[in-house]
Amino acid sequence: MSSKREFEIAFVGLKAGIHEFSYKITDKFFEAYQQQDFRNCEANVKLTLDKKNSFMLLKFEIGGRVEIGCDRCGNMLPLELWDEFNILVKLVEEPEVMNEQEEDPDVYYISKSESHLHVSDWIYEFVNLSIPMQRMCKPEEIGGPYCNKEVLEMLKKLEQENSQPVNSLWKGLEKFKDLGK
Repeated sequence: MSSKREFEIAFVGLKAGIHEFSYKITDKFFEAYQQQDFRNCEANVKLTLDKKNSFMLLKFEIGGRVEIGCDRCGNMLPLELWDEFNILVKLVEEPEVMNEQEEDPDVYYISKSESHLHVSDWIYEFVNLSIPMQRMCKPEEIGGPYCNKEVLEMLKKLEQENSQPVNSLWKGLEKFKDLGK
């Protein structure tokens, strides 16, 4: 992380209303966190903070790209990031108690005596949540420049082998398939 202060917002000095902040996130940002399963991160985070009297609405817009291992062939695949996340930050007397009791993950409590809002952990979490669960190229892109051709050939062979009946002992059972209907 370049500077912890870069990800602190001194909200006490802000007037009520909407304020915008921008962050450029690269691999250097993640050095303070655990090892990531992606690299070459070029994320842009636009944070819109809507300050009210006793709470703040935060909207994180994540965009950019990362390189991540493909679930199909294992090669590094460029993936586009795009997602939005909202957090409601409430100013209360006992934030620790309130955070323990709160069931909604989109609501966070801080002390009324706080003067800064630390957003680096949220940025870390939201960039990671912007990465899809399935990390593969689209079906029409299979065999493209990012694919490992050898692995794709092996997968094709395995698929053909699995489509053939393995044991003739079970072959006769196919005729009973539709009897229960």
